[in-house]
Amino acid sequence: MKEKNKYGQYFTIAPVAEFMVKLISHNEDCKILEPSCGKGIFLSKLYEKGFKNIDAYEIDETLDNPFHCVKYESFISAPLNNYDVVIGNPPYIRWKNLEKQLKDELASSPLWNHYFNSLCDYLFIFILKSIEQLNEEGELIFICTDYWMNTTHSSTLRNYMVRNGYFSEIYHFKEAPLFENVCASFMIFRYVKTKKSSAPKIKLFKYINEKKIKGIEDLLDGNSFILSEIPQFKENERWLLVPEKQQEILCKIEDSCRRRIPILFENADINRIGDVCDIGNGMVSGLDKAFNISDLVFLNKEEKASTIKVLKAKDLRPYMHVSESAYFFIDKRISEEEFIRFYPNVFQYMIRYKDNLLKRYNYGKDIPYWEFVFPRNLNLFMRKEKRILVPCKERISNKNYFRFSLASENYMPLQDVTGIFKKRTCKESIEYITAYLNNWRVFDWLKYNGIIKGHIVEFSESPIASIPYRPIDWENDNERMIHDEITKDVIKYAENKDENCIEKIDNCFNILFS
Repeated sequence: MKEKNKYGQYFTIAPVAEFMVKLISHNEDCKILEPSCGKGIFLSKLYEKGFKNIDAYEIDETLDNPFHCVKYESFISAPLNNYDVVIGNPPYIRWKNLEKQLKDELASSPLWNHYFNSLCDYLFIFILKSIEQLNEEGELIFICTDYWMNTTHSSTLRNYMVRNGYFSEIYHFKEAPLFENVCASFMIFRYVKTKKSSAPKIKLFKYINEKKIKGIEDLLDGNSFILSEIPQFKENERWLLVPEKQQEILCKIEDSCRRRIPILFENADINRIGDVCDIGNGMVSGLDKAFNISDLVFLNKEEKASTIKVLKAKDLRPYMHVSESAYFFIDKRISEEEFIRFYPNVFQYMIRYKDNLLKRYNYGKDIPYWEFVFPRNLNLFMRKEKRILVPCKERISNKNYFRFSLASENYMPLQDVTGIFKKRTCKESIEYITAYLNNWRVFDWLKYNGIIKGHIVEFSESPIASIPYRPIDWENDNERMIHDEITKDVIKYAENKDENCIEKIDNCFNILFS
């Protein structure tokens, strides 16, 4: 989009609004709130269905709206009232992208200050304040992205919702094109506010069509969704949109990773990769093509000494890498005169990119054009030991594996790769950890518990550190033997690509998790 979307506006298409209005269980006399009505598509569908008692808010006065029920003011600062139904499409804005006027408004909001902080998103206050205004058995029907269902910063919102009601239905659309020029995973949910402690299971409808929605018939078509039931969500837990049987499998994985001696901290009863590994995101050059000197034939002694082997996401495969590049990297400050004198061949190559190099984002520092702009985690990557490298982002819509690649001490990760190093206190081999991360159980766990936007799993430091880890019981001779067998087969597979090694590794993990 050319202009900044300062209010987080993505307008709902008519078929989706009509579909959501059909989810209302109250009669036509109920009192309804639309907290961010935009151009009025929900209001139009509500009036068409006979609903008349409606209040609506819209912060953007530039939007034409023909309905008299609309108040052009912010929902966040509006007084609380009582409603039977709240319905709509709340805005999506990360805190860092909020306009100053919106941040100032949140700073004066009692609800925001009680439940949230500057790590939270604008969406959260719309959900919570809407529930605050519902009568007993009132219903909240929203369409929004699904990322907040399993992030740390939304835990206060999720706990509030568990304590104050339950979900009756969730329609999960994943990356179906519900909005123009927006690629995200969306959901429609119906939430019921109640003081009752018992609640039915959640009806989970997973959308299976990939075509663009043209009419409400596409949503009412009996073949558009797969229906399953999932348990009601609980406090202090991530919310998984996963059928009950799959949840049992995930619980079994975590049970196998539980500590023999629990530690009294949140989530500390489970061993995790962060306990046994140091993790760091790759280095940022700012302009890879300028530093990639793989094709330079002539290099002098100083240039060769300042050449590093790097791996990017495209080079990685499970257990191994299939290609590499040579990059110029210098971690000491020199003058341009010294750069030209001591690195003449590299200079002649890089000079063509000088203008673009000087335009790189420089993190507020005066960085010479021949240096990486952000050699982050350099001390970690300089360790003289093997490391595991994985793409920072991995699309899983058409695959059932991740690419945790074992590399020697000579290879450095760039910005689209994350490096994983065995802690010195970890007794298991780096080969064992590599095999474990490539096991299908880790894939399944991350598929439902990882940081996922659409079908893309994020592998930065925090998500990798949270992966449950199955350590070896070193007092158990059988487990020690399994560990050594896995280590040997990983080394063998790296040497000769024998697929029988992978089968043997999988069988070993089947025994450990049995």
